[in-house]
Amino acid sequence: MTRDATAQPRRSHARANRARILAVARQELSANPEATIEEIARAAGVVRRTLYAHFPGRTALLEAIADEGAEALRGALAAAAVPADSPEQALARHTLELWRVGDRYRTLLALGRQCFGDAWFADLTDPARRDAVAIVRRGQADGVFHDHLPAEVLASALGALMLSLLESVNAGLWEDSGPGAATAILIGAGVAPERAAGVAAGLAR
Repeated sequence: MTRDATAQPRRSHARANRARILAVARQELSANPEATIEEIARAAGVVRRTLYAHFPGRTALLEAIADEGAEALRGALAAAAVPADSPEQALARHTLELWRVGDRYRTLLALGRQCFGDAWFADLTDPARRDAVAIVRRGQADGVFHDHLPAEVLASALGALMLSLLESVNAGLWEDSGPGAATAILIGAGVAPERAAGVAAGLAR
């Protein structure tokens, strides 16, 4: 057997170990943000040395999860870009797609923000902010969103509202799979409540 043929299964095994450690770390840290490296290794079914071979420490592990979350965010933004959507539909879809990512990573995003700082979080969320500004600007031009604030300011306020709603879920104050958040964001943008609920429910289905 050649050296390359022997190395291939080892590389495949290493990739599988890394993926399993990441998946377990995401689950463990979501349930308990104070989970230790030892607890994560045990839950992943690997010895601590194996975990350290992939992630030299807790910061490296959080960085890898943050990269995973950033990739999921990019996927959500791509899925939310439907050219035929009206501004109301576009904002609701944007919210629903981001909510799925936020719901999965909400505790980990908070950990990342604590670990890496506000500038890191701003860079991570900037693509979503820019998309939201474009949607809000289009809705204002069509007369379906409030225009008493510049699009950048209104989009920023709506983004803060979404983060607050995610934090409410974290705190156990609220439960929502996305439609409730999309409804709240549309109302915040100036859409009538019944209309907002209908648009959100229609897209959620």
